[in-house]
This record gives sequence, C-alpha cells and structure tokens, in this order.
Amino acid sequence: MRRLGWLFAAALIVASCGGGDAPSDEPEALTVFAAASLTEVFQELAPNVTFNFAGSDELATQIREGASADVYAAAGPRYPEELAAQGFLEAPQVFATNRLVVVVPADNPAGIESVDDLAADGVRVVIGAEGVPVGDYTRSVLETTGAEDVLDNVVSNEEDVKGVAGKVVSGDADAGFVYITDATAAGDDLRAIELPAQPLIEYPIGIVTASENYHAAEGFVELVLGEEGRQALRAAGFGLP
Repeated sequence: MRRLGWLFAAALIVASCGGGDAPSDEPEALTVFAAASLTEVFQELAPNVTFNFAGSDELATQIREGASADVYAAAGPRYPEELAAQGFLEAPQVFATNRLVVVVPADNPAGIESVDDLAADGVRVVIGAEGVPVGDYTRSVLETTGAEDVLDNVVSNEEDVKGVAGKVVSGDADAGFVYITDATAAGDDLRAIELPAQPLIEYPIGIVTASENYHAAEGFVELVLGEEGRQALRAAGFGLP
C-alpha cells in the first residue's frame, strides 16, 4: 500500500480503538455510504472499511434520518448539495466522473445496436427509478435525444444501477442503462453501446457532520482524492475531474 493508504489505515485504527477503560464510549469502525456504482472500486481501495452501497437518494434519506455514517459519496451532485445545505454534510468535493451507456447481454438476443432499437416492439428495457441518479440521467438522455418512446418498453425501474445491470445479466431484460464502470465490472457478461449525447456525471464526496470518526473520515476522503484513489478510479473506468 502506498504511503497515503498506509496513513489512512493508521488513522482508521486510531479512530476505531480507544482506551480499555471505557469501551462503550469508543467510536464504531468507519462507515462509508456510497453509490452502488462505487462498490468494486471502493472495496478494493479500502477493504477494511464498512460500506453501505445503495442508490444515492436512499443513502441521503438514511443520513437525514440519523443513520450512522461518516462519509457520503454519491453518483451526482443533487443529494450531496442538499445535505450540505441542510447541515448534514461538509462541503462535498468532486472526485470522479462517469458516463451512461446502454448494456445488452453478451449474446444480444434482441439484436440491439443503438438507442433507436430500444423502442421496437417486444424489447424489454430496464432503467433506474425516478430520483435515483442513474434513472434521472437516463430520462434526461432520452429526452435530449428525442427517444422518450423507449420508456414505453420499460419493464422495471430499479433502485440502483446494480439492479439494472443484474436484470440484463440474468436475461430478465434485453437492455438497460448503466454507467460505463458497471459495464466494465460485468466483464464478458455485458456489452456496452455508447450513447450519442448525455450530461456530465460527477461524483462528489463529503464528510457527514455527525461523524464520530472525523480523522478516519478525513483520511478516507484524502485517500479517494489522492493519487492512489485516482489510479484505482481510472483503472475501474471512471473519469477524473
């Protein structure tokens, strides 16, 4: 592990261990709430951290309701900005970018080659639910490209991007809209089809103001923003700000 990773590990140990006289007052291990699309890269980057991966909207709701979290990383600026404005999150920083693609099974039984093909009769499409970043990005792309009729073929609205990818891999859908990083993580199970136009997808990260493990949380954010984090993100297919 590089020096920054070592320093983060040391900070995590210090934050998680206190004097033996009052164990009930010791802070819990560092907990990071992160968008589902960050699952593989964050687990590889910090395998000893406790992660809660889900849709960014669901995680934001949990933080507002008092869930124990130290760091929040989202697949879009909306929820981090809202949490910061409401006093739940310190000022978020963008650490990665992503892009949306259409994915089909490796054997592509429906013969899909473009977004236009998704509107054909009988094609089963799965997307993210409204309010979930990947779902909102998908609807924005379909509106921008004049392909909103694709929504007529949607058979499932998933709560996070992993749910979308899973439906396509399992054969429950002929195509879905996911991030390129999820297509990369699926390996040979999925084939990605590029989209003609889409919004810039930014990933912000911030420390939860109620965190009881501030130094370890700060160390994790520095790890993600630093060179080790940037290399891991790049290798996973993310763009860098």
